[in-house]
Amino acid sequence: MDRETRLKRLKFRAWHRGTKEADLMIGGFFDAAHATWGEAEIALFEELMEEQDVDIMAWALGVAPVPPRYAGGMFDAIRRLDFVKLPD
Repeated sequence: MDRETRLKRLKFRAWHRGTKEADLMIGGFFDAAHATWGEAEIALFEELMEEQDVDIMAWALGVAPVPPRYAGGMFDAIRRLDFVKLPD
């Protein structure tokens, strides 16, 4: 699958998580960050989208430890996210 198709699929998955809070956090992060991602970051985000919303939210909010495979750059950026532009 080409990069553009993968990113379109990820955008949909990021904005349709099942709870509004997760949609805003994960979808908002995707919108803010995806343009700079290379292959490794896209693959990591694809893997992250297989996780449960409650787990992702707990890791992002710092109430549960981030698993080693996600620790670092991407989750540091999610934790720094302080503003989400809502889609029109």
